[in-house]
Amino acid sequence: MDSTHAQSPRGLAKRLFVLFAICCSSAAMPLTFTGPAVAIPAISRSLGGDPVALNWVTNAFMLTFGSTLMAFGALADFYGRKRVYILGLTAFAVFSAALAFAPNILALDCLRALQGFGAAAAFSAGMASLAQEFEGPAQMRAFSVVGASFGVGLAFGPIASGAMIEALGWPSIFALVVLLAVIAISLGLPLLHETKNPGAAGLDWMGATTFTLALTLFTFGVLRGPAVGWSDVTVAGPLAGSVLLMIAFYFVERSAKHPMLDLTLFRYPRFVGVQLLAAAPAYAFVVLLVLLPVRFVGIEGMNEIAAGQLMMALSGPLLVLPIAAGLLTRWFSPALVCSVGLLISACGLYYLSQTPVGSTPTALTVPLLMIGVGISLPWGLMDGLAVSVVPKERAGMATGIFSTTRVAGEGVALAIVTAVLSALIKGNLPASVGASSADVAQQLVTGDIAGARTLLPAGSAVDLTLDYGTSFTSLLWILMAITVVTACVVFASLRKVTSEALSEAETLETA
Repeated sequence: MDSTHAQSPRGLAKRLFVLFAICCSSAAMPLTFTGPAVAIPAISRSLGGDPVALNWVTNAFMLTFGSTLMAFGALADFYGRKRVYILGLTAFAVFSAALAFAPNILALDCLRALQGFGAAAAFSAGMASLAQEFEGPAQMRAFSVVGASFGVGLAFGPIASGAMIEALGWPSIFALVVLLAVIAISLGLPLLHETKNPGAAGLDWMGATTFTLALTLFTFGVLRGPAVGWSDVTVAGPLAGSVLLMIAFYFVERSAKHPMLDLTLFRYPRFVGVQLLAAAPAYAFVVLLVLLPVRFVGIEGMNEIAAGQLMMALSGPLLVLPIAAGLLTRWFSPALVCSVGLLISACGLYYLSQTPVGSTPTALTVPLLMIGVGISLPWGLMDGLAVSVVPKERAGMATGIFSTTRVAGEGVALAIVTAVLSALIKGNLPASVGASSADVAQQLVTGDIAGARTLLPAGSAVDLTLDYGTSFTSLLWILMAITVVTACVVFASLRKVTSEALSEAETLETA
């Protein structure tokens, strides 16, 4: 990079516009996750679809987004970061716009999957492009601003989506996403300069294919299991196929000259601990971004705006507290900060489990804030920790693996937690519901309490709200236990990582 050009007024102005463009695209990503989560009850009323198809509204995007981050990162290095960024962002915008006109739930799910591919390309190439525009301390500040923009999208996505659904209907939630993408393209196309990695070897096609197919089959099987039974061939077959594909992926990566996933990194015990830390927010926080709007709107009968306001208590702390976590490492070890944060989230999950369905928004706000505050502490340190626990020359691969673990883990966690909630509801339904209990449970998981009531035997007096509330409480206990165990393992595996090593890693990560 020409450092003289970087310091000139015109050069600085250009870079600031590039930063703004990437911030716009980064803010659009969480909007595509939180918006449809709030809209699922409205989408169900408009397009219909069985519970499995409705679950794919969120899972299709998360699956393709998470499973192809590393692949698109490799393509960006090989073919050009600007080219992949613009193409990915264009695809993201086109498929986002098409979602507003989806004629049925199947088309919506397919478009969500395609939207995830575009988002992965834009995110991977956008971060790599930004690293070429800034250097030194300015680079770290630029990445911090991008992280803040992601937090803004996550924090304000539910309430913005709720207001748009209330005023204009669920298709309108994609308008803001398209607008942000168009702004990013309009600025990025003329201002970004093309960069490549001369040493890039291209894409590990076999690795990318086996990994993506394994996650797809696993998610399909887990989502379908509660509806038809785990022994059904359409469930057991995909689950077995996912295991075989993951085994194939392992051998492909071991033999590949330039693997997508460097398996030797897992020889470092602390790196394994960091991967567990990457998965922790999925169970303690991310799944709630989907499940709670469904509960608030579909089960408790809130309007979308009220639900969005409540969700801000959960996601709002991400706007500021990740920065505070970095400051805390001046006095406390990163492992302690992360573990305490997870334990605070676990306390919030327990508190929420004691807040029954139908509680006032005021009663719900405190536990939601506790969960959000707790998860914000490790959130601000995770990326730096991912780099700090491996040799410096492995930092790029470590970051890619960590991002994939985090995003793909969120999709897997959502599929598993949805299946667990369905099983808990089915188990809590009285025997009088009979053979339709699995279908009733599936309807309740998607927030369609009216549809669930139509499946009850004539004259039945089952309190579905109570059964749902009992099951949701049990689920929160499970999530709390997972979070506590994760906190203990993270502290044990990362306690020797120093604050100085973390600071060096954060500088290296953005280099």
